[in-house]
Amino acid sequence: MFRLTWRSLLARKARLAMSTLAIVLGIGFLGGVLTFSSGLSTTFDGIIEGSTSDGLVRPAGTASFEAVGAGSTATVSPDEVAALEALPEVARADGSVDGLGLYVLDGDDKLVGTGGAPTLAFNYAASPNMAGEPILVLDGGRWPEADGEIALDTAAAENAGYELGDLVTVIPPGIIGSGPITRELELVGLAGFNGGAGTAGSTLVIFSTDGAQEMFLGGEDAFTSVTLTAAAGVTQADLVAAADEVLPAGYEAVTGDEVAQESQSSVGEFLGFIDIFLGTFAVIAVIVGGFIIANTFSILVAQRVRELALLRALGASRVQVRRSVLLEAGLTALVGSTLGLVLGLGLARGLAALFGSFGLEINGAVLTLTPGTVAAAYAVGLGVTLLSAYLPARRASRVAPVAAMREESATPEQGLGRRTAVGVVLLVVGAGAAAAGVVGAPGNDALWIGAGAVVWVLTAAAISPVLGRPVLLGARRVFSGLFGTTGRLAGDNALRNPRRTGATASALMIGLTLVSAVGVLAASMAASTDKLVDDQFEADFLVQSPVFGSFPVAIGDQMAQVDGVAVLARQQGVLATLGDDEEPTYIVAADDAFGDVYDLTLTEGAAQPGAGQAVVSADTAAERDLEVGSTIELGFPGAGPVEVEVAGIIDDTPVAGPVNVGFDVLEEAGVRRVDTSLSVNTEPGSSPAQVQEVQDELDAIVADLPIVAVQDKEEFADSITAQINQLLYIVYGLLALSVVIAVIGIVNTLSLSVLERTREIGLLRAVGLSRPRLRRMVTLESVTISLMGAVLGLGLGVVIGVLLQRSLREDLSELALPWTSLVAFLAVSVLFGVVASILPAIRASRMNVLEAIATE
Repeated sequence: MFRLTWRSLLARKARLAMSTLAIVLGIGFLGGVLTFSSGLSTTFDGIIEGSTSDGLVRPAGTASFEAVGAGSTATVSPDEVAALEALPEVARADGSVDGLGLYVLDGDDKLVGTGGAPTLAFNYAASPNMAGEPILVLDGGRWPEADGEIALDTAAAENAGYELGDLVTVIPPGIIGSGPITRELELVGLAGFNGGAGTAGSTLVIFSTDGAQEMFLGGEDAFTSVTLTAAAGVTQADLVAAADEVLPAGYEAVTGDEVAQESQSSVGEFLGFIDIFLGTFAVIAVIVGGFIIANTFSILVAQRVRELALLRALGASRVQVRRSVLLEAGLTALVGSTLGLVLGLGLARGLAALFGSFGLEINGAVLTLTPGTVAAAYAVGLGVTLLSAYLPARRASRVAPVAAMREESATPEQGLGRRTAVGVVLLVVGAGAAAAGVVGAPGNDALWIGAGAVVWVLTAAAISPVLGRPVLLGARRVFSGLFGTTGRLAGDNALRNPRRTGATASALMIGLTLVSAVGVLAASMAASTDKLVDDQFEADFLVQSPVFGSFPVAIGDQMAQVDGVAVLARQQGVLATLGDDEEPTYIVAADDAFGDVYDLTLTEGAAQPGAGQAVVSADTAAERDLEVGSTIELGFPGAGPVEVEVAGIIDDTPVAGPVNVGFDVLEEAGVRRVDTSLSVNTEPGSSPAQVQEVQDELDAIVADLPIVAVQDKEEFADSITAQINQLLYIVYGLLALSVVIAVIGIVNTLSLSVLERTREIGLLRAVGLSRPRLRRMVTLESVTISLMGAVLGLGLGVVIGVLLQRSLREDLSELALPWTSLVAFLAVSVLFGVVASILPAIRASRMNVLEAIATE
């Protein structure tokens, strides 16, 4: 039986090639995601382990993986650093000046490092990491020694086109007044983290100690943190215990292991999101591939009824026949999984390039196959293939020996009544889950709808022969009218075996269901954004960073001097803990002019906070049981808690934060002053021409500063829509693989169908059907299958998308259907049907008529 199975596999290698390709693509995507994820983890682990010292003295409450002392004005004096170094448990103590909010520009005044990856700016110190190795290594040039000199990481310098000796343009964070906003610094060195892990897209800017103090501390001889190296034989715990005795006020000492653990935990959340995001598309691709495999083996078993019956007649047991089919599937899976792993390496590099365009760069050297990835790929490839082939294998084992004596080789199709009845029940169950999500059942509404959607999709795939029959009948009627007998034959062929047609169309249906559901959400998000901007955007111009970062106060200072500007309101967003919370909350500080621009809806109290006061959103007040007169304790890094009194409660609005305070609160907390948003209003009664003149002058101030953009209402809405579309295109691109696998399934089904109907095709040719009309018949059959999958997928996807929008209506207030996209998806599906039919149609038209008629 093994030899027969092997020979059968070799004899039908062309038939199984397309199924193997489905496995290759599915496992290739899975392997690529796992390889990319492993490379990400390796990159961040290398950065964290290579840049962490034995101990760290930092402002109390500072988040671990962010820049130490982020936004805080707390400092350590040189004497306090010397006191730490004098401890017998300390081998060395190095003062660090950690800068936040610095931007580097290239020669074309574009940002170096885009996509939100941070710029890490600090002074050079030869402190070692926990392994006793240098944290930084020099790739070229020398370390900065004087004010006005810097070193960049090698990748950033290359991307910006800088060479040693060039002047690098930077935008410092603390510029105030009307002076120059940019500065030029000499590039004297190229460096990087030790270990070759790269920077994950971050830009390293390394100063001399004097240079960093001048840039970030206004020339003060002080430091923001201190790295500690343990003396020989001293544990990290003993090191920290000794440092605690001489710590400056507002600072804490933590072990290197604790810092690394905090960093890995913080990064783990980010990596976990990426793993889930990409893993979802990999699972979809594998599931779609499973449909193709199951359909292929079902067709192959149906075509080999007489062969299998002869084996049974010669003494083969049912178990042997079943094992034979499963063995074919297993061998196919091994080949496909092996090739998929090879493809996965290429896809991993493709994903790395994609994420690199958003600022998350990964060294290609870490993108290697790990034992875990290899094991997972083979386990999934074999598991999905054998599971998909099990039902066809069981069907094959039930072939009676007497079937070998029949003239008709195909097995009769069973009725669909029982499957339909079960399917209807499951559709009702899915509808119940979806309804629970819409009406607000306990738990996450979107998860309820998602569970119902999964049930719907799987059930629709199972009973697609019934759900899609009206589409098949309609296509036959239309094609008969347009193409006559050829069109009717194509429709009849699609209707002849509804199970096969349904299984083939289901693979395409799954991909288009997801595409259309995402399209509905994206369109609703864009419509909701437009309405929100119309309702809430009360400023003439909004000035913000395209990468949602902070920018120097000097920009607002200069804009306030522009003729025609009546009001300029500033906002600064920061993180702070509320009460006993460990996780920080985003709070917003604003000046008194903010109330002159925005008319907030007041629930009670005052809409504008006074000194030592806060205005909170209605949701925040409800969650924390706050009312006017309540006290909130705000915690900031390096400072004691700041108590503020609730002065008012406002309706939730995107123009304000959950907690809103004055700049006096940030000053008391020692938070460095920057801006994150400016709202500008022109003089009342200004003509459109005068408003345009103001905008031109505002644009001129930031013309060479890519860190900010001046936008009116329409431009602001367009920028948000562009961001939505960017994410949408990424999702479409990742879903495209499942659609490609579905097209392969159509090609496979048509190819096997052509082989199955060899005699029929010969007879049609014999009675006068020309080769062009034969090719047209196969093409129309393919288009019919594609239309069935497209109609079911788009219809189901729109329903799911609408339900999700209703469950998220507090954030997505407007429902919008992307009619243009839906029509485009339908047209592309027809195109896919035409493309999928090319090879089968050519093969059918080239058959020798006499040989085809003589085929049994």
